[in-house]
Amino acid sequence: MKLLTLLLLAMTASSSCISDTFLFPRAVSNQTTINPFNYTELGRPLNWDRLNKTNVACSQGKHQSPIDILTEEVDYVEFGSLVFDIPAAEEAKLLNLGSGLEVILARGTLTTNKDYQYQLAQFHFHTPSEHRVEQEYYPLEVHFVFKDHETNIAVVAFLFQLSSTDKPVPPFESIFHHLEDIDTPGRSTETGSLDFTYLTALLKSHAIYKYTGSLTTPPCTEGVSWYISAKPLPLDVVSFNKIKQILKFNARYTQNAVGEENLLKVAVAVMD
Repeated sequence: MKLLTLLLLAMTASSSCISDTFLFPRAVSNQTTINPFNYTELGRPLNWDRLNKTNVACSQGKHQSPIDILTEEVDYVEFGSLVFDIPAAEEAKLLNLGSGLEVILARGTLTTNKDYQYQLAQFHFHTPSEHRVEQEYYPLEVHFVFKDHETNIAVVAFLFQLSSTDKPVPPFESIFHHLEDIDTPGRSTETGSLDFTYLTALLKSHAIYKYTGSLTTPPCTEGVSWYISAKPLPLDVVSFNKIKQILKFNARYTQNAVGEENLLKVAVAVMD
């Protein structure tokens, strides 16, 4: 018990800036600080609320993400009301954070309801997918994290489905090509050129799920606007195996239905 307490105190001290590092670009260097939380042992999602006092929403919040998307019940984006606009980039910094892969690209906007605009902060990957659709999970999910000038957050997510014929679409083929350069936590590299026109066209031509939930990593902040493409992206097996070897497993467990009691709170009540 004494050892457990010491470990928790150490992790708490190191996680004081989780919120800032998740939302904003990290320092650009050959080495980067890995995430103090993870998905196994004492750093796992069941223990995130104990890592830092700011993580209370992880165990108490009633609008937590990810969720199982029920297509007959979830809301959909009104056609043409969501504008995903990220200019092409010659390169970007790709980081191995230990429990995640993140691309630093603080350029691009997300416009909702025709006039409300967010700025891109970064995008990162989860394997397997965090969101499910009609209980079905996917091998990979990418989150584009946007923030406005206040404290509002929006995330555009794409699910990936394995394909025996199709290769990764832009910009992911350029990113996956450099995965071997960051096979160790804390390492970073440069991607090749990044083109987002495929993603922009996809969002214009297919349905988009929407709901209000939370960050899927500490501090599990609520009030996050989620926009999830109903059309999965293709992912070849070779690329999937490469990214899986680095990410291992970094998906938070499916949360309760939005508005319902937090699953950790329910579990505590049952134990009592």
